[in-house]
Amino acid sequence: MKILHIVGNRPQFIKLAPFLKATGKHPQIENVIIHSGQHYDFEMSKIFFKELKIASAKYNLGVGSGTHGVQTGKMLMALDSVILKEKPSVVVVYGDTNTTLAGALGAYKLNFPVAHVEAGMREYIWRPEEMNKKMADHCADFCFCPIKRACSNLEKEGIEKNKIFFTGDITYDAFLTNKKIAFAKAHIEIPKKKIILMTMHRAETVDDYKKIKSIVEAMLKISIKIIYPVHPHTKRQLMKFGLYKKLDKATNIELMSPVGYFEFLSLLLSASLVITDSSGVLKETFYARKPCVTIDDTTEYKEIFDMGYNVLAGTKEKNILEEVKKMLSKKLRPIKISENPFGNGHAADKMLTILLKNL
Repeated sequence: MKILHIVGNRPQFIKLAPFLKATGKHPQIENVIIHSGQHYDFEMSKIFFKELKIASAKYNLGVGSGTHGVQTGKMLMALDSVILKEKPSVVVVYGDTNTTLAGALGAYKLNFPVAHVEAGMREYIWRPEEMNKKMADHCADFCFCPIKRACSNLEKEGIEKNKIFFTGDITYDAFLTNKKIAFAKAHIEIPKKKIILMTMHRAETVDDYKKIKSIVEAMLKISIKIIYPVHPHTKRQLMKFGLYKKLDKATNIELMSPVGYFEFLSLLLSASLVITDSSGVLKETFYARKPCVTIDDTTEYKEIFDMGYNVLAGTKEKNILEEVKKMLSKKLRPIKISENPFGNGHAADKMLTILLKNL
């Protein structure tokens, strides 16, 4: 069996690693990795391959930055010849990016089976990622759902039940594997005092002056030290809007270049609170049983919020400050293993078993 994996950003590299580890138990499986080049900075790409011991990509499409249409179009043009050359048993795509859409659509149009990892997640709003994951699901022969509600979402959209599989979340596999070794592997000094970990990258937020300014103003008024690894695009926008210097001069904020997976896990496990607009980060925060404030108005992971581990603060300064204060003082209830909506940490093995049985 030949499995063609198409990836292009941090969350996809993290999901890829447990999948590759699971295939290691089956010598008859050949893995071929395609890197779309969607994240092309070393800190945002190569470092994750190195840390997670992912084999080098056989193909790098070198797409780089651009509008959604330009990125997706370039990927589709480049993927045709690669897929036809490799003739895989299945093409595996991950998450909800332009890489996901291009990989699923390209394989579907060439009549190769598609497996979508993290299928069925919906926010039911306008957002490019919403259409990416929806299209990928409808191209897929194997929809691997991280939570049970995702299976229901797909059934409501008319996808055949024999294509829908609840597997659990593969990022939980990765977290369980790596949390024990994160501090030993991390090349970073963790502050000994109380810290808040911050991430922010969504274009809908950082490209909007009013939203990003309001978030920055809130950050400046939080008394606890904020550790903030800055996404390259976010940094460009902060500088464009004249906000970067404010953060850089603030005594309560430590700006960092993007960090590797183990560095990030170490900061996460040491933090008293996380502020983020990332679906991937808010899941990892829940896995670590840390409180989280999401600077967004919607979420696809309502289960976490229903259990009280997270809250939607939006992007207004007043709301962010209020929710940060509440979550810092809130006593979180313990979660039983049976209550974890993301499975038991063996999602990759389940996915592989399904593919081996059906292909």
